[in-house]
Amino acid sequence: MDSTPLPEHLDRPHVRRFIPIAMRQEDRTIVLLRDPLGLSDRSLNVAPEALPLLQRLQGERSLEEIATSVGAKSEQLLPLIQALDQVGLLWGPTSAGLEKSLRGRLDASGRLPKGAAFSLGEDAAACRKQIDAWLSETEDPEVGDGVVGVVAPHLDYGRGWPVYAAAYRGLASIEAPDRVVILGTNHFGLGDGVVATSWGFESPLGTVEGDRAVLESLRSSLGDRPFADQLDHLGEHSIQLHLPWIQHLFGAVPVVSALMPDPLVGLIADDGKRIGGEEFVKALAAALADAGGRSFFVASADLSHVGPQFGEPRPVDDDRRKQVEVHDREMLKRFLEAEPSEFLESFEWNRNPNRWCSIGAMAAAKELARPSRIELLDYRQASDDQGLSLVSCAAAAMLA
Repeated sequence: MDSTPLPEHLDRPHVRRFIPIAMRQEDRTIVLLRDPLGLSDRSLNVAPEALPLLQRLQGERSLEEIATSVGAKSEQLLPLIQALDQVGLLWGPTSAGLEKSLRGRLDASGRLPKGAAFSLGEDAAACRKQIDAWLSETEDPEVGDGVVGVVAPHLDYGRGWPVYAAAYRGLASIEAPDRVVILGTNHFGLGDGVVATSWGFESPLGTVEGDRAVLESLRSSLGDRPFADQLDHLGEHSIQLHLPWIQHLFGAVPVVSALMPDPLVGLIADDGKRIGGEEFVKALAAALADAGGRSFFVASADLSHVGPQFGEPRPVDDDRRKQVEVHDREMLKRFLEAEPSEFLESFEWNRNPNRWCSIGAMAAAKELARPSRIELLDYRQASDDQGLSLVSCAAAAMLA
């Protein structure tokens, strides 16, 4: 190896978060390392055998020490480390530069590029026709004009459309609000705490703008803390999948969107640079009150995640499906009837055994909307034939 000392970020490599995607290439399996932020337009494929090695890249050991631990030489590992760095998958100056460049482009455009909403299609007329078809196949819950918010899934449309339709069917006749507050979950991002965004969104039904007054009020009271990690919205689907429904029913209404953290897990770094859910909800409530008008709330929420895909040892069978439904309905009852703090306490007590992913969004939406009652509209489970995974979701209407 060249005697020139390696830069610190290469000598003690710390891999950033990535999503491994197995693919077939000719007669072999490769793994695409997808960066949820998309810092680089280049991608990196590795052999499946490389994944255990990548897990060792935590910034704590030198390249020499890592090589020794896997029975290799450091010069054998260096090309992989350099390739990771080139595509922005190592913490260090390369990824920092790519991130700064990407932020600059998004600040200049004022909106995020095409994302999960385009899974509905590219043609606006065809997308509206599809939403209308789904709504027409759904029974009207007849909740009246007193709906102040909904709980709806962020499952893909193919599996989740009946539950989306159940949540949104009753909104067809209500007056458009002044804004929609969408609270989602940060599935793949790097942010610690609440991640809001000041950028708008692209949707097949047109651009969705942020509510400038509310966002500026949040920035005035909280500083940059809620927006520090807003690049996380690039790869996040839990906000974007709701945009076409909102646009179709309410028109060009502005949004306030935020990814809510798990309230059972505190901030990893208590350094004042990020913000927890409770403080954010209080500030958002004040900002909405100052802005005036009528706000509508969407809790983008999937429920249980069970099966081998989520770390469970056995495939999902009928007994497991029944167990999940019993648990889900018990927790949903707490959401419908209890105060938000009591709802969260239920999960703190049982340690969220089925990995509900959106309890922070649900509790925050209920705290902000302050409904007099909540009506459960639908509950479903989506699972594959092999029993590898089951994801459950529900639709609910929050009523004034």
